[in-house]
Amino acid sequence: MNAKLIAVAAAALSLVAGAAHAQQDNWLVRVRAVNLDSANTNNAQLKGTLASLGATEASINNKWLPEFDISYFFTPNIAAELILTYPQKQTLSIGGLGKVGSFKHLPPTLTAQYHFIPNGQFRPYVGLGVNYTNISSVKWESNVGPLDLNLKRNSFGLAAQVGFDFMLDKNWSLNVDVKKVQIGTTVSSKGTDIGKFKVDPLLVGVGVGYRF
Repeated sequence: MNAKLIAVAAAALSLVAGAAHAQQDNWLVRVRAVNLDSANTNNAQLKGTLASLGATEASINNKWLPEFDISYFFTPNIAAELILTYPQKQTLSIGGLGKVGSFKHLPPTLTAQYHFIPNGQFRPYVGLGVNYTNISSVKWESNVGPLDLNLKRNSFGLAAQVGFDFMLDKNWSLNVDVKKVQIGTTVSSKGTDIGKFKVDPLLVGVGVGYRF
């Protein structure tokens, strides 16, 4: 009986050890420096409204921003990544009027990824997911006060991603990542929508990762 109990216990320990081993290295965290390059797209309605005011297209500034990312690997090839930063301040300008205001946006993004060579030193991947952006701290300059402008505060869109990790050792890696994200808002004047403005940024990032 003791021999059987020992055998069962050994088998159980073996299963637990195997499960624990299988769960190792499922997490990957990265920090990146990311360049935001806005598409600055104005739809026809917004262009027409601005033209009637003697102005041209609206735009926001491009900028570098920090990014923190958490990935979980369900299998060696398939992972989910949550992409985070803190609220980013942007300057809003309109051609012919100059700076008209500023706002902050918080754009968390969740992507599902496929990693092509999960055990190689060079590990390329692609991703597809969704973005939610919250716009806050909207402030307007006095030169547009009579227009009583406002922005829609929430945005949902798709996100596409391509990148690679280059392993430096078992845990540490260098990362290059490129994302295209749908972010937009509706502009209103005196409570009436006057058109849509799309940021739709291209995000190019470089950073380091740690797998555990």
